[in-house]
Amino acid sequence: MKLTVTPAAVHCFVQEWDFRKGDRIRIFVRYVSGGEEPFAFGITPDEPVQAALSTVADDLTFFMEEKDIWFLENRDLTLDAREDMILFQMSSEH
Repeated sequence: MKLTVTPAAVHCFVQEWDFRKGDRIRIFVRYVSGGEEPFAFGITPDEPVQAALSTVADDLTFFMEEKDIWFLENRDLTLDAREDMILFQMSSEH
């Protein structure tokens, strides 16, 4: 499993979401509904406790905690952006 953040996503986090160099950004799994896709990713500023995945992009640290990586099911995660929207793209299963 690998976590990647594109330059477009970094730009969005800084310009649209007001994150600053040195910030730590946690990617977590949250329950959103009982439908076909009941879980989704969320984003929050936070400090790592038991980071399972992490990467640094333009002095921003992105990470997922051990308790949330189950959702990836051994796939890679790429954060990208289109305009002011963050996109979560998971690779095919390994």
